[in-house]
Amino acid sequence: MTDLFAPFRFAGHELRNRFVMAPMTRARRPDYVPDAETALYYRQRASAGLIVSEGTPVSPEGQGYIHVPGIWSDEQVEGWRLVTDAIHEQGGAIFAQLWHVGRMSHRSLQPDGGAPVSSTTRPARDPKSMAYVLSEDGVPGFAEPSVPRALATEEVSRVVADFARAGRNAQSAGFDGIEVHAANGYLFEQFLNPVLNERTDRYGGSIENRVRLVLETVDALIGVLCKDRVGIRLAPFNRQFDMPVYDDGGETYLHLARELDKREIAYIHLNDNWAAGHSVIDEAFLREFRKAYRGTLILAGAMTLDRARHLVEEGLIDLPAFGQPFISNPDLVERLRQGAALAQPDRATYYGGGSEGYTDYPALEIA
Repeated sequence: MTDLFAPFRFAGHELRNRFVMAPMTRARRPDYVPDAETALYYRQRASAGLIVSEGTPVSPEGQGYIHVPGIWSDEQVEGWRLVTDAIHEQGGAIFAQLWHVGRMSHRSLQPDGGAPVSSTTRPARDPKSMAYVLSEDGVPGFAEPSVPRALATEEVSRVVADFARAGRNAQSAGFDGIEVHAANGYLFEQFLNPVLNERTDRYGGSIENRVRLVLETVDALIGVLCKDRVGIRLAPFNRQFDMPVYDDGGETYLHLARELDKREIAYIHLNDNWAAGHSVIDEAFLREFRKAYRGTLILAGAMTLDRARHLVEEGLIDLPAFGQPFISNPDLVERLRQGAALAQPDRATYYGGGSEGYTDYPALEIA
């Protein structure tokens, strides 16, 4: 039986174990710059084999949530260096998740109060589609995303350049690599979904056109960082944030898997989105995906130790990712190793605020 607690090697990276801490937005930095407490939060969880940072906007335009640290300025790079130093001092590894929310934003967050950009002019309008903003009274809260504008064809290269610049910044900040956030209803998925993407230019229509932005961005980052330092997150069959069902959803992601396999990137991180209360990525699809993509495969989504062991033993994934359990169990790996009870996180402190619900969860006392 495969030992999840044993070291794992992929693409030149040495992990102490197979457990991945999935990216989670915590919205704790009003100045958008990581600080010492950000570093403490990650240091506390550094026993994970691999940490993927919270979604990190590549530009002010990519921001959809207040108080989320970005990676477009020199000051932010210096702040993230506090985090990467903390992880490396503990013998851990960390990739920066590079993020652009697309239409999942609000004018109050956009430069000069402009409209968010997307593949489409269609706004997100389901009950869970919300941007995290400040009200006119300065109170944090959620608001319906603003109506977006569709990126002009000639503007798309600017977005790709923003990701390439963010990749350079991540390297300067000491990250071991980057993960392109192409999941969960954000910008890249807005291009992948043909119901939203009604474009008639080179970025719309066929599967080959709809995946073009993703692949151009990955290629640009490989050019900046090299293939071993580039990962990507995808969410096949995702319905979160008003993402409509479409007929060739499975083939879209299998085509993308085959293209990413050719590029030999560090990993693909699939998010099994449970927004509807159930799994949307079954084992049959994982088997097909494995045939299309032969590199390191991570899976997140309501993960448990038993499910992780089963999927790894069956050869369906290489690395299991855990999200919310890491919030309230900074030493999650050790708790799983010992079979100890897991603390439950306080959902009221997920976003915003100070150290409460962030860095004050205690580690398990080990005899």
